[in-house]
Amino acid sequence: MKDFILTSCQMNVVDNKKKNILHAQNMIRTASQKYNANLVTLPEMFNTHYTNDKFIENAEYEDESITLNSMKDIAKEEKIYLQCGTMPEKEENALYNTAYLINPKGKIIGKHRKVHMFDIDTDTMKFKESDTLSPGDKVTTIKTELGIISLAICYDIRFPELWTLMSKNHTDIFLLPGAFNLTTGPLHWETLIRARAIDNQAYVIATSPSQVENPYYIAWGHSMIVDPWGKIVEQAHKKEEMLTTKIKQSTITSVRQQIPVLKNKRHDVYDTIQKNK
Repeated sequence: MKDFILTSCQMNVVDNKKKNILHAQNMIRTASQKYNANLVTLPEMFNTHYTNDKFIENAEYEDESITLNSMKDIAKEEKIYLQCGTMPEKEENALYNTAYLINPKGKIIGKHRKVHMFDIDTDTMKFKESDTLSPGDKVTTIKTELGIISLAICYDIRFPELWTLMSKNHTDIFLLPGAFNLTTGPLHWETLIRARAIDNQAYVIATSPSQVENPYYIAWGHSMIVDPWGKIVEQAHKKEEMLTTKIKQSTITSVRQQIPVLKNKRHDVYDTIQKNK
């Protein structure tokens, strides 16, 4: 891994796919040209409002995706790594909530389909992602010249088993496009992000849409960059905002040397317990 500049784009998402794509491109250019970012991240479902009807309306096949092709073009134009949030992806008769990692040549080098479906029923929020979306079934880790990057999506953060598997791949940086809401956001967003950073002694970059009023689903916002100590390095609020920081290899090394959690894990015990079940 080497030190590099990362920008997380908490953006306004509107009910117009073309406008969202153009707006994302403008934010990416700003991140690259103003902040000299080597890696830029976007939010979950950055090209559409977050609701099942809009997932269906705005879903695209990967090979024919206007959204994805636009993201590949801007990554190549600016010569950056781009984690372009997520978008609704079609494949045959299924829809997926899919995240892509694109390299500076405009090539897809990583693809993660959200593993855990966001199906909740609380006193103030009910949403069933599985009404339209299908779950992915893979752990996604990509070796890059910047470092080893793993992808997860929003609700995936609540399942530490998945993060343990990503950590076994020697992950340095976790990229998490997410869209927690006004119920779960205040309660759990920060706690879960910091916990996963501490658990795995790696950077966690969580990128959300901004808190824009709409009739479907209001995201919590509060995107954040958390370091391997669990310290919040940068944090957005409700409105559109760009967070930029230097990701430092020395920080990861220092944490893992001082508190060698990853080395001290008792895999012999865990494996024995699992075998005896």
